[in-house]
Amino acid sequence: MNNQEWIAEGEKYLMHTYGRLPMVVTKGEGSRIWDADGKEYLDFVSGIAVNGLGHCSPAVVEAIAEQSKTLIHCSNLYWIEPQIRLAKLLVEHSSLDKAFFCNSGAEANEGAIKLARKYAVEQGHGERTDIVTMKQSFHGRTLATLKATGQEKFHQHFHPLPEGFSYVSFNDFADLEQAITEKTCAVMLETVQGEGGVVPADLTYLRQVRALCDEKGILLILDEVQCGMGRTGTLFAYEQYDIVPDIMTLAKSLGGGVPIGAFLATDKVAAAFHPGDHGSTFGGNPLVTAAGTAVVETMLKPGFLDHVREVSNYLWGKLQGLKEKYVDILEVRGKGLLVGLALSHEGSGIVSFAKEHGVLVNCTAGTVIRLLPPLTVSKEEIDEAVAVLDAAFENNIGQR
Repeated sequence: MNNQEWIAEGEKYLMHTYGRLPMVVTKGEGSRIWDADGKEYLDFVSGIAVNGLGHCSPAVVEAIAEQSKTLIHCSNLYWIEPQIRLAKLLVEHSSLDKAFFCNSGAEANEGAIKLARKYAVEQGHGERTDIVTMKQSFHGRTLATLKATGQEKFHQHFHPLPEGFSYVSFNDFADLEQAITEKTCAVMLETVQGEGGVVPADLTYLRQVRALCDEKGILLILDEVQCGMGRTGTLFAYEQYDIVPDIMTLAKSLGGGVPIGAFLATDKVAAAFHPGDHGSTFGGNPLVTAAGTAVVETMLKPGFLDHVREVSNYLWGKLQGLKEKYVDILEVRGKGLLVGLALSHEGSGIVSFAKEHGVLVNCTAGTVIRLLPPLTVSKEEIDEAVAVLDAAFENNIGQR
C-alpha cells in the first residue's frame, strides 16, 4: 500500500493522539528513512533522539538478533546477564553507583521521584515530599511526570494531578532559592531542556544548584532522557558542568531503537530502595539490555565521541551562518547535536517545507526548529540538511 492507503487504515484503527506528518515510514538505514511511496528522507529527528547510532545500526541489529536466539524475557525474579553487563558499563563510565532499568523516560523519571521521596523517609525526613522542577520542562506523560512538567498546556484535562511539585524559572538561581522549603526533598531539571525549546543549563547556574542541594541536604535529579548518551559530545551532559547528580535518568538513545529507560543513583541514595519498593515486569529484560550494551560499547569506542564533537562544531558553524543571513533566526542554541533554531515566527512551515524537500526536522515550543541528527551523521549530510533550511528561509517560509 502507498502512503495515502496506509494513512486511511491508521485513521480508522489508531487513537488520534499525534499530529502526524502525512507519510508512512517503512525503512531506515543510517541517517535516512523511506516512506511507503518510496521517497527518501534525511532524518534529522532520529525518532526524537532515539536512533543515536542511526537507523538499523549493525551493532544493535546484531545484538538483538543474537540475543533473540538465546533468551528474550525471563522477568526480574532472576538475575539477568545482559542487564548486569549494561549496568556495569553505565556505572563504570559515570559518577553514579547503581542502576535500575525500566521501559521509557517517563518511567525513569517516575522511579527517580519515588526514590527521592523514599530517601527522605529513610533519612528521617518524612515531611520532605516536594520536588522543585523548572518552567518549560518536560519529564513525561504519566500523571506524576505530567505534574513534574512545568508546562500548563500538558496539564489541561487531566486533573486532579498528584501533589508535591512546584516550578521555578530555568537558569534563575534566586527563584530557585526562594522555592526551597522544609518540605523539599529534591530539585529536578533537564541538563538541556529539549521539548521546552532546546535550552541548556548555564554553567554557573547548575553548579549553584548542586551547592544549594548540598547545603539543604536535598537531592539533585538530572533528567538526561534526551540530552544524555553522547548527544552533547560527552557520554552524559552533566560531565561538562563539573558536578555530579544524586540521581540521573536516561532513555531514548540508550536502546538504539528498542524501548528502554534507566535511572542511576549514588550508593547512598540507591540504598533507600528495598525489595518491593519499585519494580518493572519488562524493565531491563535480556533483549533490550543486550541492545543497550551494544549502544554503549559503540559510543565508548575510541573516536566516537570525538566524531560527535567534530560534526557538532561543523553543524553549529553552518547554522550560525544561516543566523547571520536571515533575520528571522533569533538564536542558535543547545549543546552538541541537540540544536535549536529559535525563530521570530511559528516553525511548522519550515518543518513542512523541509519534509517536501527530503529533510525531516522538528518544531518544539512553537517557534524553535529542533535538530536531532544521528550521532553518526556526516558533514556531507549536514550540508544537505542546511541547504534545505537555507532554501526555506530564502523563500520566507513561515512568514507568509
